This record gives sequence, C-alpha cells and structure tokens, in this order.
Amino acid sequence: MLDIAEELDRWVEQGRDFAVATVVAVGGSAPRLPGAALAVDADGTAIGSVSGGCVEGAVYDLCQQALQDGLPVLERFGYSDEDAFAVGLTCGGVIDILVTPVRAGDLVRPVVASALSAASRGEAAAVARVVSGPAHLMGRALLVHADGSYEGGFAAHPELDRTVAAEAAAFLDTGRTGTLEIGEQGSRCGAPLTVLVESSVPPPRMIVFGAIDFASALVRVGKFLGHHVTVCDARPVFATRPRFPEADEVVVEWPHRYLERTSVDARTVLCVLTHDAKFDVPLLRLALRLPVAYIGAMGSRRTHLDRTERLREAGVTELELTRLRSPIGLDLGARTPEETALSIASEIVADRRGGSGVSLTGAHTPIHHDMSSGEAGRIGSVA
Repeated sequence: MLDIAEELDRWVEQGRDFAVATVVAVGGSAPRLPGAALAVDADGTAIGSVSGGCVEGAVYDLCQQALQDGLPVLERFGYSDEDAFAVGLTCGGVIDILVTPVRAGDLVRPVVASALSAASRGEAAAVARVVSGPAHLMGRALLVHADGSYEGGFAAHPELDRTVAAEAAAFLDTGRTGTLEIGEQGSRCGAPLTVLVESSVPPPRMIVFGAIDFASALVRVGKFLGHHVTVCDARPVFATRPRFPEADEVVVEWPHRYLERTSVDARTVLCVLTHDAKFDVPLLRLALRLPVAYIGAMGSRRTHLDRTERLREAGVTELELTRLRSPIGLDLGARTPEETALSIASEIVADRRGGSGVSLTGAHTPIHHDMSSGEAGRIGSVA
C-alpha cells in the first residue's frame, strides 16, 4: 500500500472512498513482492498493481466488493486454482492478497491516512494490519513512526499494541516488509494472529566517489533503481552540477572527510571510481569499517592488487578486505560508461537480492530469490 502512497494520499485529501489490495506473501515465481498494492475508488478508478497483470481483474472485483460490504478479505491466487489460466498466476507462482476497505467512517481510515501522509512526505513509517485472526481484529491498523511512537491499534489487549509496535519498529529499522505471527494478547502463545507490516523509508543512498564520465552514467542508473545519489570529488573543476544534473547532491570535498561526516546505514552503497591511491586508501580504510550494504572500487586488477596492499599497510584487516568488491561490477564485457554503470548496478542488485550473476538460460537457480529473513513474507507464514 505504501508503494502508491502519493496517489492514495491525494485520494484521502479529496475525500474519496477506496479499497486497497496488498500483497501479503509470495511463493514460487510471483512477480510482485509483499507490500505491492492495487487500489480502486468508488468510481472504479484503479492505480497500482499486485501481479504485473496476472490477477488484476479478479483483485479489482474484490476491491469493488469490499467497498460495497465494508469487509476485509484475504484471498490466495496461484497455479493450483481451478481457474488458474483465467485469473491465476500462469508463471507458476502463488500470492496472498489482503483487500481492505478504506471508507469514510471506517476504523482503519485515520491510521491509513496518517501512514499515507507520512510516506508521501518521505518520512519513515510502518503500518501493521491483521491479515488473519479473530473477526473483530480484521480491518484494524497500527502506525509506527521512526521515533517509536505509534497511533491506532487493535482495540484488543493493550499488550498486543505494544508488542506489534515494537516488532514493526524493528521492521522499520531495516526498511523491511513482511508478516509476523503473534498471540492475540501480544505474546508468542495463545490464539495466533498474522500481521502484515509494511515499511516506508527514504530511498537508500548511493554515494559515488570520483566525478568522472563513468560516474555520470552510474548516477543515471542509480536514480533509475530508486537511490538518492550523491557525487563527491575533491576537485571542484569536475564536481559540478552541470556535469551531474541528475544527482541529488554534488559535493566538493575530500572523499574520506565527506564520508566521516555524512550519514550512512545498512542500505547505503558506496562506489569508488577515483582509482587514485591518495583518494582511495583513506576512503576505503574508513568505508570498510562502516555498516553499509556494498563497497565497490574501480580499477584494473593491477590497481586492485596495489590498492589492497596499501590498505593492509594502512591497517585494514583481511576480514575487512573481504567486503571490498574490486574490480567493481559483474563481468559483462562492459566498455562504455553506460555499460560499466550497468555492470556495477547489476552487482549491487545481485548482492542485495542474493543473485548469482549467472545467465538464467540453462541455470537451475530461482528467478526471484528469497529475501533475507523477515524482509519478505512467505506463503508459509500465513495462517
């Protein structure tokens, strides 16, 4: 739902009633991840997608029904359905979809409205909704903010709200969306509930060090992948806004000094394109000790060997060196800046998703890899 927050926030401001269908869990080769949503308003206008086209029509009908009767519903679609080729996932996957009416007067509307408003402003927020459990809890929601405060709730046991808020805050810390199992009174025992937690966080950062022509292409690819992109170089003649018009920031500063003062997190990717020891060594010495997602450095294999030796002399350990992707990128045979940017981006995606980087043709690896634990709901987590 939060993936279409800007459009839904406008619907709320316009006073529209709508129903939103959200992917809760996936199995097999389903094309969309948990959190993907399709919304339908009272006039029949639809936005978003839950399956890339496979089951949109059936989900559209479920949304219209939810608008009429005001009841949330959990529905499963997959290749085992009798009507698989009519409304099922012909690609062989399975998805569970939660349809929630959000009408004027519905208990869920104020919480959903706050969540959509926060997400559309780029603020970190997580919204939790009961997917399966007692009927009186269905259709309720709880919103958790970055500071740990929360609003809304399930009007059941007070401990349930506190426990769900704490769990949702943990999801929010890493930007995860998925499901959790919890007791109706907030414990790990008792009548089980399945709760969907959707997280909306600011875009992950990509910091590109080295204002070269390859950096310009990487900025464009980074923006395409949804990153907040910063270009940093100590040379003011190269680090200019006209050279990098698509970057969110262009910083003129020594790379290691900028990295010392800027904020990074577990989703940040660092791309070092300077291949100059006086920049690379102090920068990488710092970077390899930070809790970031990816660190890659450009250069030939000879440059790589020289650089790693200099890093060892600077006190970098062998364990820390294992985090360095160098030479940067996957082996695509890239030559142009654009091809090289694609190579780097491919390695970043493969690293994040657990991909092998090999051709899918003839391979026996899954097309869509599982996320890290808790990052994406799985079919087995739905009661």
